[in-house]
Amino acid sequence: MQREVLILREPEIRALLDPRSCVSAMEQAFAAYSTGRAQLPAVIHLDVPENEVPGNTAPQNRGEIHVKAGYLNGGPHYAVKIVSGFPNNPQLGLPANDGMIVVFDARTGAPAAFLLDNGFITDFRTGAAGAVAAKYLAPAKISTVAAIGAGAQARYQVEMLALVRKFGEVRVWGRDPGKAQACADDLTKRRNIPACKFAVTESVREAVDGADVVITVTASREPLVQAGWLKPGVTVIAVGSDGPDKQELDVDVLARADKIVADSIPQCLRLGEIHHAIERGAIAKEKVYAELGEITAGLKPGRSSETEIIVCDLTGVGVQDVAAASLVLERAQAEGQGKKVS
Repeated sequence: MQREVLILREPEIRALLDPRSCVSAMEQAFAAYSTGRAQLPAVIHLDVPENEVPGNTAPQNRGEIHVKAGYLNGGPHYAVKIVSGFPNNPQLGLPANDGMIVVFDARTGAPAAFLLDNGFITDFRTGAAGAVAAKYLAPAKISTVAAIGAGAQARYQVEMLALVRKFGEVRVWGRDPGKAQACADDLTKRRNIPACKFAVTESVREAVDGADVVITVTASREPLVQAGWLKPGVTVIAVGSDGPDKQELDVDVLARADKIVADSIPQCLRLGEIHHAIERGAIAKEKVYAELGEITAGLKPGRSSETEIIVCDLTGVGVQDVAAASLVLERAQAEGQGKKVS
């Protein structure tokens, strides 16, 4: 029996994956995971300390690799994703983030496709996950959004948030003011974001103060957001802490929260914001209200009042990659995209 593998490259993948469909796919993937209809092994994390920014040996400037995998029960494929972040790369004329996803036939285990996406699917599905969190957890009416971080993910988060909520102001903070301004300028050009005010702030506190939704998308190893800066009714969507040593929220933020939601409770007990708060005694494990998939599946309510402070810890789960990759592969096969190799 002759076997074929489909090869898809980033430009083709970008054309096949749209924001609304990806948000819907993430919603279903979270529900499948939290209702026992998905398989998700532990994340493999690898640091490469030799690949540091010259003259800067801080942990956030080292090369890092994540390997995630998953399977949605009954689906035709499972997937393994390898994604890397090497902050020194731009000095070499290379993108800081890279990666690929290998899709396998769930019946035979044979490779079905190589998605050479250069990390695009990870960025895209992470932005979509933030939109799912906001759909169920953010106040019905929001005015101001704070984006803590100024990289590609800040752009995706704000762009996809616009699919589920209207807002009038976005405040961007970044360690590099120039990059923060570039992020704000870029967001003004995004066609699906309604006309609104974009501002760059000098401090995290200035961005967070009075915001209805706070999205953190940095590689910080120390807290950036303090509990006392948050207004009643705010939703904090923490995205950057995808490793055990990363932290964007002070543990008192979780102590103050009325509800804490995780994308995967077992995973968030090992990495992300929740594990820091538990290890330091700021909260008990029992304070974690739900997994996001329990809420999208209708098993538990999301926001129940306009004054609740809700924190959603998104560490990134493999079923997101499977769902996004399956969507890309299905559309590629239907449209005859990609190159087949025997």
